[in-house]
Amino acid sequence: MAEKHWEILRVRYCDRAGCDVALEAQAVFPAEHLPEQSPRLLAHRCSRGQECMLFDKPMCTWSGSNPSYDPFVE
Repeated sequence: MAEKHWEILRVRYCDRAGCDVALEAQAVFPAEHLPEQSPRLLAHRCSRGQECMLFDKPMCTWSGSNPSYDPFVE
């Protein structure tokens, strides 16, 4: 059976949260009998995303409230 894990992609300072946040991706790893397949990414999130959803305005794509704004684009 396939396994799902949240993996940290990077850690950045977020001006809106006021602290370091972990940007994570949910990866699905194939079952043991299909080892030649690479993992697939299903979703992404911020470690402080739920807290940001409590603010009055939409925050960013990592919190899931504003898909058009990504503060961590380099």
